[in-house]
Amino acid sequence: MSISYPDYQLDAQLLTPVLAILDAHQDPYLKQGLVTAGCVVKLAIEGKRLLLGLVYPYPCMTQYRDTVMAITNKLAVLDAIDEVECEIDFQPRVYSAITSVSPIANVKQVIAIASGKGGVGKSTTAVNLALALKAEGAEVGILDADIYGPSIPLMLGIPHFRPQSPDGKMMTAASAHGISAQSIGFMLGDGEAAVWRGPMAAGALVQLLNETQWPELDYLIIDMPPGTGDIQLTLSQKFPVSGAVIVTTPQDIALADAQKGITMFNKVQIPVLGIVENMSFHLCPECGHKEHPFGTHGGSKIAERYNVPLLGALPLNINIRESMDNGAPSVVKEPDSEVSGIYREIARKLGAQLALQQVKSTVSISISDDE
Repeated sequence: MSISYPDYQLDAQLLTPVLAILDAHQDPYLKQGLVTAGCVVKLAIEGKRLLLGLVYPYPCMTQYRDTVMAITNKLAVLDAIDEVECEIDFQPRVYSAITSVSPIANVKQVIAIASGKGGVGKSTTAVNLALALKAEGAEVGILDADIYGPSIPLMLGIPHFRPQSPDGKMMTAASAHGISAQSIGFMLGDGEAAVWRGPMAAGALVQLLNETQWPELDYLIIDMPPGTGDIQLTLSQKFPVSGAVIVTTPQDIALADAQKGITMFNKVQIPVLGIVENMSFHLCPECGHKEHPFGTHGGSKIAERYNVPLLGALPLNINIRESMDNGAPSVVKEPDSEVSGIYREIARKLGAQLALQQVKSTVSISISDDE
């Protein structure tokens, strides 16, 4: 794992107060000051203009403007500084929780989106989350791992894409809305089904992953099949997964299955990065009254029980469903909507959780080495 050392070109008299101000600025997702979090990589002064370089370990491009304004206002109290010129970048590292599996070429991190049962909006979450990570500045791909019910081609509006193989070995990925995609659905005719037993389906999926020509990706989102059977277990052990997200709805039956999903990932030592609660509430379009048709606080209770964060709660909204059916997901169709804002917030929280997980992993390795 490479480490970027900071380039501080300030004399000690100015460096100390500048670092103190920057570290007093708490990142809302890493829950640390910018210096402690390792985000400050450059400090220099030209006249009375401070040159500041920040590198985030998670994507948060939509927050850059507010961050720069907040930092500039705080640094303005120093007499030596009249102006701040800030450059911000996002640089994730290659990371996998499964160290026995080789990394995927061109892919830095792999995120599994899973659910204990079907019908909870897992694929909708996977697609919109991939697009939200893209909106925050990441390069993203998505793999449709649901061999028996591939839905990503329709959701991305590219049901007729067919992969090509220029060298007879590797397949091209599709491109839609700025992200890359691969699915068994691209290889099946209209209405055709993949009638395979579990081991055969798992083998086909591993082949699909490893024989796709992925472009340079910060994140590869894997839309896992629903459930916790043989296929899911095989995929969890054969993919270099960085972490997992569990999607559920508030009702008891979905929560019971969500717990099974968390237990499965714990058994294969893949960190669960958080819970996403779909269909959390319904807002009446006429009067704005909020109702909870499937119960309340289910996702937060599961998150608290297993000590994982609740990444977000999404409403029961007909526009979400219609946009997916039309191949224009909410995050790209209505980028300024409340729903898109929730997905982007989930994306930032997820990226930060992955970054924190890497720190935990590094500390654990260091302790083991010392022992």
